[in-house]
Amino acid sequence: MHRVGWAGGCGCRLCCGTSADFFLLQCKLTGQWKNDLGSNMTIYEVKETGDFSGKYLTAVSASPLKIEESPLLGFQHLPYLSQPTFGFTVNWNFSDTTSVFTGQCFVDEYGKEVLKTMWLLRSHAKNHGDDWKATLVGYNTFWRKEELMD
Repeated sequence: MHRVGWAGGCGCRLCCGTSADFFLLQCKLTGQWKNDLGSNMTIYEVKETGDFSGKYLTAVSASPLKIEESPLLGFQHLPYLSQPTFGFTVNWNFSDTTSVFTGQCFVDEYGKEVLKTMWLLRSHAKNHGDDWKATLVGYNTFWRKEELMD
């Protein structure tokens, strides 16, 4: 039986194993991810300071313009915990909107990494009176692209 969770008093934060053989499961942000809507994200190396950059190609948009890959900048909470929190901003190249994502990287019960996020999408408001409708809120779950092939 494969189990993930706290391993009693062994000193591990998150451990996995079939018997007395435990190993620490890490959740790394670096790599390629796909979310529940089909959007693709690549996060480049997370630096020692916790900052990272990458690119995002959304699968959905309310903009009438052609969707383009857009840059992202973010931070991972340090020190490097086994399941870190993070946040990033996407500056959409094809519209006058900006998104901010915040979330946590988890290792699920099958040992797979998953990013659970909440986001805000801010559109340009023509005037102060339209401010109330300029921000959307939502959730996305991301999985590693190579794990989707399994």
